[in-house]
Amino acid sequence: MKDRSGNEDILKVNPQSYWIVSTDKTDYPTLKEDMQVDVAIVGGGMAGITTAYLLKQEGVRVAIIEADGILQGTTAHTTAKITSQHGLIYDKIRNKMGKEKAQIHADANESAIRMIHGLIEEKKINCDFQWQPAYVYTQSDEYVQKIYNEAKTASSLGIPAEYLEDIPLPFDVKAAMRFDNQAQFHPRKYLLALAKDIPGDGSYIFENTRAVDIEDEDSPTVITEKGHKVRAKKVIVASHYPFYDKPGLYFASVYPERSYIVAVTIKEQFPKGMYITAEDPGRSLRSQRYGDRDLILVAGEHHKTGHGKSTMFHYNNLRDFAYQTFTVEDVLYRWAAHDCVTMDEVPYIGQLSVTTPNVYVATGFRKWGMTSSTVAAMMLKDIVIKGEHSWSELYNPSRFTPVASTPKFFKENIDVAINFVAGKVIPPEIDEDIKPNEGKVISIDGKRIGAYRDTKGELHLVDTTCTHLGCELTWNDADTSWDCPCHGSRFTYGGDIVEGPAVKPLKKYK
Repeated sequence: MKDRSGNEDILKVNPQSYWIVSTDKTDYPTLKEDMQVDVAIVGGGMAGITTAYLLKQEGVRVAIIEADGILQGTTAHTTAKITSQHGLIYDKIRNKMGKEKAQIHADANESAIRMIHGLIEEKKINCDFQWQPAYVYTQSDEYVQKIYNEAKTASSLGIPAEYLEDIPLPFDVKAAMRFDNQAQFHPRKYLLALAKDIPGDGSYIFENTRAVDIEDEDSPTVITEKGHKVRAKKVIVASHYPFYDKPGLYFASVYPERSYIVAVTIKEQFPKGMYITAEDPGRSLRSQRYGDRDLILVAGEHHKTGHGKSTMFHYNNLRDFAYQTFTVEDVLYRWAAHDCVTMDEVPYIGQLSVTTPNVYVATGFRKWGMTSSTVAAMMLKDIVIKGEHSWSELYNPSRFTPVASTPKFFKENIDVAINFVAGKVIPPEIDEDIKPNEGKVISIDGKRIGAYRDTKGELHLVDTTCTHLGCELTWNDADTSWDCPCHGSRFTYGGDIVEGPAVKPLKKYK
């Protein structure tokens, strides 16, 4: 590896996603009255937009209800790899759920790649699409056999996978595998083109319209923050972490993770391909065309939301890895991704629960939302129109897989309980001397208060109790936000919602 040759302060790099700053901002209307459609879709990310597009093509009247602007959440903070390679997943599914279900996962994700490419070709979407091989590699002896097994299993399922002992990156590895015929693209350029075809003929996209509840699951009605009602025959919850989970108890079976991306330019020619480590701390690399050169996305450092060290620690680690690996010219962007993970690491796509026949969900895509969102859209379109899909056996949200889920289920939920209790009993800092751009929990009249002083010197005070299920929030210094260590809700320093499942902002103090 090359010696680090720079010492940029990562705090000086704007915390913004390249996918957002390189595309136009949307301006869809806010819902201002009650209405009725065939299908209401809560969430304007890749799953919601793709599902709405496919249903609209079938003559279904749809309405997308998005709390912020469409395609500004997880979809805009991804590495945007279009791949059936999801880490070491196929051998795990085969061993814990059987080969038939591993085959479904392979078929579904390979189909998603073909569908995305087909829509890009059909609609002539200029979205920087490139065919690329996808590599998983390791520098640890522990993962050599696991990678060999994964390549063998994936190949047996019809995926073009090959075991390797080296890769085109400038360092040695112990083992690797390559999936061919995978791809990468600019997600917002692709999805904004699909979104344009949704409004009209009784279909709508509503931005800045937060859904807070669903009434009457048999004939579902979405209730918004302003009290407006969207009546529909079917409702699809595609809000990343389900904002409505009363029947399904998703807060006990889905947990959130944060990971980080630093975008740099380098002097070398980046080798063809997309790369990710098998081991932790995760490292992911891919290139993105950036004018007349490439932007290199260096990603990884995942941890549960609201947990771990100072979040700037993770950005610094990625910056250091970039300098050790390449001759870095500039560090241009940094951003963080927020992902939902199920206990068995397979997405939930289908009926929200056995008691909600007309409410569906799509969540738990882990870090592979490009293909998983498309799989969800393909499935939900058929489920709405035909009442079924052949892949539902694997992705059924009501499934329980004891071998694959039980140990993690207990671990994650005990962890939630520990954080809930610890947040209530650990005394906050009494020191109220808060510097500009600093946030901390302080005590005022014996009450825990979240305090942040902005760069202009103004102090922002909020109640640190999460409005979802009452866990105590922790300060995220990299994103200047209050994050929930239990279920992943995130709030601005002023108390507004950044990520769900919370649907109410924090109480503010003067």
